[in-house]
Amino acid sequence: MQSIRFVLVRTSHPGNIGSAARAIRTMGFSRLVLVAPHKYPHADASALAAGADDVLEGIVVVPTLVEAIADCSLVLGCTARRRGVSLPEITPRAAAAQAHEAAATGEVAIVFGNERTGLENEELMRCHAAVHIPADPGYSSLNLAQAVQVLAYELRLAQLEAQPVVDAGPRSDPPATAEQMEYFFGHLFEMLNDIDFHKGRSPVTIEQRLRKLFQHATLDQREVRILRGIFDDAQRMARMAKSRAEG
Repeated sequence: MQSIRFVLVRTSHPGNIGSAARAIRTMGFSRLVLVAPHKYPHADASALAAGADDVLEGIVVVPTLVEAIADCSLVLGCTARRRGVSLPEITPRAAAAQAHEAAATGEVAIVFGNERTGLENEELMRCHAAVHIPADPGYSSLNLAQAVQVLAYELRLAQLEAQPVVDAGPRSDPPATAEQMEYFFGHLFEMLNDIDFHKGRSPVTIEQRLRKLFQHATLDQREVRILRGIFDDAQRMARMAKSRAEG
């Protein structure tokens, strides 16, 4: 459970931070990360935490989501509605099962957006899947702390219901972290430009599809190194071809 963190992005109301702290503490979790909160620290956060002081004391505040999830191998973004980003959509129960499994070998982040606007598309693109709480479509008005409570509850159930498994030993290579994957994507997109893959077309659609492909593949760190070595060779050959053409 210590491998799972709850990430609140651009939270507007400090009271929601305290309520979220209370929600995760009741389910046995303690790690809360704030990304660019509007107001924190604040008395309202302390008041609504209702005694979850250990969670408040351990809060980490960072300026960007990239920093909040840099060492995570699984990132799940909670969103109330469909966005223009192609991501697998899963229920809180399915998300809890994935998170429980991934937490055995790496760090996991459950990400929640701003109370009014939710997660932006750019933020959702950093996630492996979108979690949607199947509330009544006629009145789906869950507040931030309630959404956090639903996910924390499902995660606790997954932990309590988990069956013992035979220890297969440590993985030979750990899963790639979010930070390593961002460097990977940057290198991939740079290489595609260097070999003139797009041929003047907009790279946006293909870059989104490639993100989805490699996020779904859950690369380990050795696989990332191998692929980046291939990118390096492709860039080197492109430079040689360009040099010959100019010569």
